[in-house]
Amino acid sequence: MAPKAPLMYYDPSQFPFAAILADNWRKVRNELESLHKSNFIPWPERGLYGQGWDVFGFYAFGKKLEANCAACPETTRLIEQIPNLTMAGFSSLAPGTHIAPHVGYTNAVLRCHLGLIVPSGCSMRVGSETREWTEGGVLIFDDTVEHEVWHRGTSPRVILLADFLRDPAVAAPAAPVYLADVVDDYASRH
Repeated sequence: MAPKAPLMYYDPSQFPFAAILADNWRKVRNELESLHKSNFIPWPERGLYGQGWDVFGFYAFGKKLEANCAACPETTRLIEQIPNLTMAGFSSLAPGTHIAPHVGYTNAVLRCHLGLIVPSGCSMRVGSETREWTEGGVLIFDDTVEHEVWHRGTSPRVILLADFLRDPAVAAPAAPVYLADVVDDYASRH
C-alpha cells in the first residue's frame, strides 16, 4: 500500500480559530491600514522572489515582537487565540511578484492565511491545487508541500500569515540558521 500523500489544503472548519479570524478580518485590516509602508521589511529569502514581498511581524519563531504587537492590539489579541502559535505577521506582495516553488523548513507546523487586501489575479499553488485568496477568507495548508505564489494583479495583496504547531506534543522548531540572525535583528529594532 502506498504511503498516504499529505493534504495540500485543510478544511478551515477543523480549526476553531479560523472562524474567529474570519469573523474579525475587518478589524485586522483596519489595523493593517494604520501602518506605514516603512514598517514592513523584505522577506529574507530573496532567492525565492527577487523583490516585492514585504512583511510586518508579530511573532517570529515563538518570539513576540512587542512593539509591532502594541501597534496592532486587536490583531495581536486575535492571533494569540491560535493554539500553539509559532509565527505570525502581515505578508504583502507587490503586483508582478512571483514566489518561486519551494517547501517549508519543518513539517511540525501548518500555515494559515487570512485574506485582508486581495485584488484579482493573486493565486497560490500547493501541490497540484491552485487557489485564490478572498478578503476575509482563510486558507490552511502544509507548507512542506511544494507551493508557489503569483501576483498578476495591479495593486498590493496583503494577508495575515500564521504558523501553528500541527501537534502540540511536538516542540516548536527553532528558526533555521539562515533566518535566526534576521529574526534577532528585526526583534531588536521593533
